[in-house]
Amino acid sequence: MLLGDVGTSYTKILNTEKDEYRVIKTLDLLKSDIRFDIACGHNAKLRADKVANELVALEKGSRRLIGNGNFLVVDVGSRDIKYVKMKSSKYEEMDWNALCGATLGFSIELLENHFNVKTSEIEKTSQSLGVTCGVLGMAKIFDKISEGYEINDVLASFVKGIAENVYKFIDEPEFFYLSGGLCNNSLFIKSFQCKVKPLGRFVLLEGLREIGDSGVR
Repeated sequence: MLLGDVGTSYTKILNTEKDEYRVIKTLDLLKSDIRFDIACGHNAKLRADKVANELVALEKGSRRLIGNGNFLVVDVGSRDIKYVKMKSSKYEEMDWNALCGATLGFSIELLENHFNVKTSEIEKTSQSLGVTCGVLGMAKIFDKISEGYEINDVLASFVKGIAENVYKFIDEPEFFYLSGGLCNNSLFIKSFQCKVKPLGRFVLLEGLREIGDSGVR
């Protein structure tokens, strides 16, 4: 099977026959002739024979990686935040926030490209730039820089603000698993007030594999 997690900015691909993973830009996907057997994500319906619910894929992929039991897993993407909370191997709670989570991951990448820095290499800060929307947060960044603040300090406070926004959205847990591209951003992970264990950016693909193996959408 060819499986795809077709996000706004990036598409994660799994070829189950070769057990091969790769990541491409979604714009490149849309210019190609790639088509998936099963896919999830914002643009999945454009390139898939079957479309799966992202929360279902997140839950099934998390259980495949973590096992059964009690856990909270949070996926932070380019345009939204979503989470699934499991108790005794059953759904306890799930939610999706595309409004307050708007373009958070995308905003970090945009700022890194603009300032030619990698936020993962910046030291964390205790100062937070209040962020509920990535776009509005960027306006605050440029205001702070114009006031004379160091770029790295402002970017660190922006990432801290994003982490706080996510933390409040998931009801301030003591521990959670993180899914998505920001698993590779150490500054983001260190900016939380709790323990975070990254699962990587292929969690939803593992969920799609489970869906494909079981024949359940």
